[in-house]
Amino acid sequence: MAVVDAVKFPKAVLFDLDGTLLDSAPDMVAAIDAMRAARNRPPMALADLRPHVSKGGLAMIAAAFPDIDAEERRRWLPEFLDCYQRALGHHSALFGGIDEMLTALEDAGCVWGIVTNKPEYLARQIMPVLGWEQRCAVLIGGDTLSARKPDPLPLLVAAQRIGVAPADCIYVGDDERDIVAARAAGMPSVVALWGYRLDEDDPIAWQGDVMIEAPTELARPEAWPVSR
Repeated sequence: MAVVDAVKFPKAVLFDLDGTLLDSAPDMVAAIDAMRAARNRPPMALADLRPHVSKGGLAMIAAAFPDIDAEERRRWLPEFLDCYQRALGHHSALFGGIDEMLTALEDAGCVWGIVTNKPEYLARQIMPVLGWEQRCAVLIGGDTLSARKPDPLPLLVAAQRIGVAPADCIYVGDDERDIVAARAAGMPSVVALWGYRLDEDDPIAWQGDVMIEAPTELARPEAWPVSR
């Protein structure tokens, strides 16, 4: 009689940060509102900025100041990062079910880390706020290496640093560039549907290995794609 292997959690998981683990949109809005106030503009509605958060600082500045040309917005990016640093962790929170999911992974012996396009110094500052300094095995920011997502390099370096082959790692993210990076790195991927998306985004077209509606689903080993 054939023996069927028990379904297991992955050996290692890498996560995007904003929009995947952390609902950081309220902190981002606080930063944008500080910039708008300095220019005598009213606050921006959270619902209007939220879809742009995973696209990065320039995309958020563009959403908040659509009348400003692209070159000027690029000059404003350091101001945005400074405002965001002051707001960091004051309003953001984990998405519901994230801690339950991470605990399930840890209990199963799974190693997890973060690969984000957020500047590394900002990502590291949020770790003690979340109590993750010892839990997160690796942290790669958007400026840690010579390339960032959708380039696969950050994912490949993160896997190397935790001593796991890329094929034995799974990447979880809420943006198309996350899935593109995972595919190029040879990692199975999970599309986090609870994250930030624009109306025109089509997560089905990203061709991730699985799409998950809520973090609590990932507290079950059978929800994860099979490592290659």
